[in-house]
Amino acid sequence: MGAWGTGNFDNDTALDWVYDLEEYEDTTLIEQTLNAIDEEDIDASSAEEALIAIEVIARLLGNFKDDAYSEDVDKWVKANPLEVSDELLEKAKKTIVLILGENSELRELWEETNDYQSWIDVIKELDGRLRR
Repeated sequence: MGAWGTGNFDNDTALDWVYDLEEYEDTTLIEQTLNAIDEEDIDASSAEEALIAIEVIARLLGNFKDDAYSEDVDKWVKANPLEVSDELLEKAKKTIVLILGENSELRELWEETNDYQSWIDVIKELDGRLRR
């Protein structure tokens, strides 16, 4: 796990995904990322990408959070003020539940660290920003 903190932007996978996002002007990559989550076996990289996609959704809803590494996402959101469909919002909420669930490799990896509760708090805070 190439992470240097508990924040959703604090890992290499997330920053690589943000780089890819800059090629889009719609929610296609966000939708593809959330649809790629396998409910039976969620690998860590897919979960990290999904969490960043959900960060974008929260920001599109106007619920920003200051983060040292979110500048590129924040710029993208301001340049692409897209509407979040009810379906995409529900998918984001469901994905958070799955990432915190028993089939999540990322949850298992964090559970083995001293920062597990801090990571959980970050995810719950993100979930709280998924509102209109």
